[in-house]
Amino acid sequence: MNQDLLRIGNRELSSRFFIGTGLFPNPFVQKEAIKASGAQVLTFAVRRINLESTEDDSILQHVQHEDFIYLPNTSGARTAEEAVRIARLARASGLSDWIKVEISANERTLLPDPIETLKATEVLVKEGFTVLPYITDDPIMCKRLEETGAAAVMPGAAPIGTGLGILNSYHLSLIVEEANVPIIVDAGLGSVSDVAQAMELGVSAVLMNTPVAKARNPVGMAQAMRMGIEAGRLAYLSGRIEKKRYASASSGYDAFKLM
Repeated sequence: MNQDLLRIGNRELSSRFFIGTGLFPNPFVQKEAIKASGAQVLTFAVRRINLESTEDDSILQHVQHEDFIYLPNTSGARTAEEAVRIARLARASGLSDWIKVEISANERTLLPDPIETLKATEVLVKEGFTVLPYITDDPIMCKRLEETGAAAVMPGAAPIGTGLGILNSYHLSLIVEEANVPIIVDAGLGSVSDVAQAMELGVSAVLMNTPVAKARNPVGMAQAMRMGIEAGRLAYLSGRIEKKRYASASSGYDAFKLM
């Protein structure tokens, strides 16, 4: 497992856990949960960051001395133009040239707008960003985003913050099967069993915030999610047995005949 690295853009990652920085009860718990997660990639909404003084920002000041990759997101954008503008501001401030494109069309579901997401991804890829678009679990749209130049594609398992788990494992398996870039499940997961299932389907990584930050013990949950991701990945690499319709004795009937 030590050599099982995840490559996105020009970076290699040993952790497959991407973690959000919002919703934690206080900065101390946030920092300890991030440490327990083992995550190397931190995501946050650009609109929540003080771009004029990132070193003093209330969110980033507690992690700025660590060796993290920042993945700012365009949460709050309604159009491709808004998302592109937010991404440019983030890069100009020195935060990162990685960007998670997140464009929601509906305030109630916060589901991503596929058309605007595709438009923004195309523009930002041409401008040299490492683009990771958040999208619905639509195999066709995920492939289109890959073909547009996304460094990774991030389909949601369920609407953001719902904790409903994987609503369509078949679609996720199709997305993984067709992909030539990393697939990162983003949004809707709630439990360790959810993340283990996602990894067993063959996704490359998992991004989450709410299930950790809103847990009764965020630090403990971060560690549990880390272990679930690692276990699911190892299970996927090891290869599960095929499902069968009828029973099959582990020792076989011939062994009983000899007794």
